[in-house]
Amino acid sequence: MQGIKAPDPTEVGGFYDRFAQFSVMADPAANLHFGYWDSPDDDSSLAEAAARLTEIMIDKARVGADRHLLDVGCGIGGPGVRLAQAVGARVTGVTVSQEQVRLGNQRAAEAGLADRVRFELADAMDLPYEADSFDAAWALESIIHMPDRARVLGEMGRVVRPGGRVVLTDIFERAPIPEHKRAAVEAYYRETLLGPAVTVDDYPGLLRGAGLMVDEIIDISENVMAKTMREASRQKAMVPVEIEEMHGDDPAYQLDPGDLAEIWELGYLLVVAHRPVR
Repeated sequence: MQGIKAPDPTEVGGFYDRFAQFSVMADPAANLHFGYWDSPDDDSSLAEAAARLTEIMIDKARVGADRHLLDVGCGIGGPGVRLAQAVGARVTGVTVSQEQVRLGNQRAAEAGLADRVRFELADAMDLPYEADSFDAAWALESIIHMPDRARVLGEMGRVVRPGGRVVLTDIFERAPIPEHKRAAVEAYYRETLLGPAVTVDDYPGLLRGAGLMVDEIIDISENVMAKTMREASRQKAMVPVEIEEMHGDDPAYQLDPGDLAEIWELGYLLVVAHRPVR
């Protein structure tokens, strides 16, 4: 998108350091991502819908009790902890936010999972792990912050063993953004530090370049985007005074997600791939 610079990992880390405590209050289950609603009549809360999207990711990752998953852009640990609870797998999560590392490891310890779930400070574009170290990897709504998707996917493909799955979600342009909607979209990209815009047609080539084979590329926008934006806007209007005082001057906090609820051209992808066995 024109006029939007690629985010720097240090900036992204600082952004999530600032909002880490707000994230804890927003969703006690620590699913810091968009929600998935089964139908237009589904009246689930944002927290319930976000938990459902985590379960979809767990299903797509296909890891078991004796497997090890890399959680790229782990947030404060909710999805990684939930995966370990659901299937008994080990999880290593990485983030560029020191505060997220602290809160994620605290969450794993409180869940009695410190021996199987750990979170570390690391840049997804330069993962500090040897090739073939993990049975699967996922990036749940984190690749949106990466300045170079190809490099991140290449790193994920490198550290996943042959046969292992790579699962991710991404915000994408379903169609060109009309001029009268562009200001709202550009503000969202700029203030929340999103990376370069991508289309669904970009993904097959990105995955091939990373040495991965496509399993699924699914546009789940109708189940995700508008309701997430409306629910996030509603929740923002109800935040405690102390949160307003802490973040009120931050440009990202001043954005109203409801402004994006009717922008159907902005969508949400679910991508599943695997590293082929040669």
